[in-house]
Amino acid sequence: MDPVIVVGAGPVGLSLALALARLGVPSVVLDETPGQEETRPARTAVLRPDTAAFVGRLGCADALESAGTRWTAWRIMRRRRLVERVAFAPRTPDDAAGPAPASPVHLPQHALTRALRAALAREKLAEVVTGSRLADLEQDEHGISAHTRGPNGTWWRGSYLIGCDGPRSTVRKLLDIRFPGRTAVERHAVAALRCELPWPGEALLHRSPPRQGGGPGSEVSARPLADGLWRLDWLLPPGRELVTPDALVARIRDSLAGWSGTSPAEPGTGSTGTGPDGDGNRWHGPGRLVPPYELLDTGVHTVHHRLARHWRQGRAFLAGDAAHLLGALGTQGLDEGLRDAENLAWKLGLAWHHGASELLLDSYQAERRGAVAARLRAADQALPLLRDGRSVRWRTVLPGAARGRSTLLTDGHLGRGPLGAPPVYARTPLAPPAGAADGPLVETVPGAPVVDVAVTASDGSVVRLHDRLGQGLLVLLVAPGTTVWDRRHWQSAGLMPRLTSAVAALPMSAELLVTESYPGAAAHTVLLVRPDGHLVTALAGVRPEEMTACAEAVRGGAHGRGAGAARRAGSEGAPVRPAGTGGPAGAGGPAGAGGPAGPGTSGTSGAAPELGRSDSPDVPDSFDASGRSGASDGAERGGSGEGTTGADGATDAGGATGAGGATGARWAAEGRNGGAEGGGTTGSAGTAGAPSPVDRVGTSMLHSESD
Repeated sequence: MDPVIVVGAGPVGLSLALALARLGVPSVVLDETPGQEETRPARTAVLRPDTAAFVGRLGCADALESAGTRWTAWRIMRRRRLVERVAFAPRTPDDAAGPAPASPVHLPQHALTRALRAALAREKLAEVVTGSRLADLEQDEHGISAHTRGPNGTWWRGSYLIGCDGPRSTVRKLLDIRFPGRTAVERHAVAALRCELPWPGEALLHRSPPRQGGGPGSEVSARPLADGLWRLDWLLPPGRELVTPDALVARIRDSLAGWSGTSPAEPGTGSTGTGPDGDGNRWHGPGRLVPPYELLDTGVHTVHHRLARHWRQGRAFLAGDAAHLLGALGTQGLDEGLRDAENLAWKLGLAWHHGASELLLDSYQAERRGAVAARLRAADQALPLLRDGRSVRWRTVLPGAARGRSTLLTDGHLGRGPLGAPPVYARTPLAPPAGAADGPLVETVPGAPVVDVAVTASDGSVVRLHDRLGQGLLVLLVAPGTTVWDRRHWQSAGLMPRLTSAVAALPMSAELLVTESYPGAAAHTVLLVRPDGHLVTALAGVRPEEMTACAEAVRGGAHGRGAGAARRAGSEGAPVRPAGTGGPAGAGGPAGAGGPAGPGTSGTSGAAPELGRSDSPDVPDSFDASGRSGASDGAERGGSGEGTTGADGATDAGGATGAGGATGARWAAEGRNGGAEGGGTTGSAGTAGAPSPVDRVGTSMLHSESD
């Protein structure tokens, strides 16, 4: 069978190729660059515990430890007052999951990319072809062909193709998939510098810092990196004003002076200007000292919010920035891209080795697009509450405005709540059939990520549960007292012989593990876990028939193929045509065919409003049910320029919105957002005056700058 073609050699594309190689699937990574990653200290990545574990399983654990840093705490300040401090759990090899959250990993993105390239270079099943720019795509029922230009220009034949080629994705454009959304949701000035701050090892979010005006919209964050480096981000006011070098240096000096504490009165005339002190430092303002620092890199990071209409078209898929852009309020686009790669890899592995139902392949879009849509919806609903500074509106939504703002701002950065928690695939098409998932309650709900407990493998080794993910189905038996017995005895006693036989008979590869305890689970509970770490179900004891039905559902079994065909009709639309040809109206499918949006999890932020939640299983094919997505799509048709790449890899906004914005607004007013976009039937989601099943706060989710 032909290899899988991965277009794009960023962290998402490289991770996907590595995950496929671990599953025995060959791949070709088409890289249009020369293969040399630019060193940019100000361009960093924050990996949550689940995505950091995924990267570690791909062979980059050493790089995460050497090039990355784990914060000891997160603190949030307002003016001169500490509002909240969250301590992270200490990093020990064998500690059990405790009440303290695990720290994210913060590292330069070039270090992550180089580590992934080095790991991929050791794989015999993967090949990176540099200087290969995608020019054309053609697919049929047996495979997909990609034509590249450049020094290695040729035709490549693959079984599947995944576009991981960033915001300006050539794959997305060749597939004629729309990419509506919002431009320049937030802008940040960014600097990487070496210095000493009063909170070594702790990340800081400082709201309304006194030395920067103290207004409700001013905000600066400081996040430590390895080797004494820090990344500082300043939220910029709305608009497109240029950030000059002098203005950025002034922000650096203001922030450092404000954090360094009060110094003795300035010697000399007592003026408020700057002047050198006896140690060669600089006085800045009355009674403030700017500590020494070394400026390494600067940039402007512009955040866009966009979501591709479809993530699958035949044998072609989208992942990472090619499928979505997000990043406001501390959300991490790279985190979501890595989750795309982990979700898609095991499904393509099944398809490549054993063939796969359309339901299994469709489930990638249903799960991942729904999760990202919920994240975008939550961010877009929270932005007006956090940025406009009007306390009246806060009192109508959430008691305790100061606490509410801090909770929402913290959630996105720390990976909790609807803005940051790992996704829960509660409405997945791969859910077990009725009657096969009525097991005992555990603290993990079906579709949620499992807790990383210590487990005993069949060879007697004690490892972490997350270390065994990625290969096949995991079957976890809760058996208290197992560790006090020799493995030779407990493997042949009690439930184990029958459970071993049931696991061997499953319709997909599976590994049997044993644990002393799992949160909320009684003894002899059996948990089935997907290769990407999401719980399938929990059963009371060994129930071979139910286990087989659940495994069949995970691999897209026959019980759900009717529903899969209906979803596929919307996700794929008309039959796939060669790139560059026209195609009849309706190729985009009817409005609302993008699949259900996954619900946002509540996380630990009990005080925050319900953001990102959908009560309707039939969410329209956008992350808004307010009927205004046509305005955004019209703006895209009119031409909103994408500009240059910012410090975090997201594209800076450039160019003005064209006349399409007015056209899109007219589509929205007429309720034709989905039908006009797809060229198919007119959707009803945009009907004027219709209540929104998604947007509880009443803000617009998708709109253009001219809307």
